[in-house]
Amino acid sequence: MALAIFDLDETLIDGDCASLWAQHMVDLQWVDGDSFLAREQELMRLYGRGELAMEDYMAFTLSPLVGRTPEEVAYVVGPFVEDVIEPLIFSDAMRCVAEHRAAGDRILVISASAVFLVEAIAERLGIAEVLAIDLEQQHGCYSGKTCGVLTYREGKVTRLQQWLGEQAESLEGAFFYSDSRNDLPLLSQVSNPRAVNPDEALQAHAQENGWPILAWH
Repeated sequence: MALAIFDLDETLIDGDCASLWAQHMVDLQWVDGDSFLAREQELMRLYGRGELAMEDYMAFTLSPLVGRTPEEVAYVVGPFVEDVIEPLIFSDAMRCVAEHRAAGDRILVISASAVFLVEAIAERLGIAEVLAIDLEQQHGCYSGKTCGVLTYREGKVTRLQQWLGEQAESLEGAFFYSDSRNDLPLLSQVSNPRAVNPDEALQAHAQENGWPILAWH
């Protein structure tokens, strides 16, 4: 039995759940639409170039949650996942997850998105274990701040190493599937890196190092 680790956005789903959630918050009238989405897209362009400070993205996109309870947010996340995210799940991704499950592998999603989104989406995928960006709560409400090490770039490696220690697991024979240059630190740690619909930088790195390149639809 090995670990089968999956990135979420643009890997398991054809889109970025954080950006889609930003649009959904506009639809809910939790934020002013034009200015909020323009800034969110500006930050995502930095992400695509590997230049984003994730702390900046999270501080901005968590601001509409300040003072809201986890229960209030979960109430609207459920329909969001069903209506918006489910149609974007790659069928090839579901087959891959099923193959690993049949092989007895332990399946983990690790994502640089907020934990309340990642957990809800992973549940729809039948995946119970996730590592994602944790959120601070004060007096039972979201504070708009993150807590702990962010699961982004090298932070994914740090959080995974912590999790491996807690779970008495190892990376021996592990797989990691991702689309992004931002995941090169973790892809370089596993025995079986897999580039899924990779961005330009990851594709070049995968070709140079002989990593399998997968086209998921």
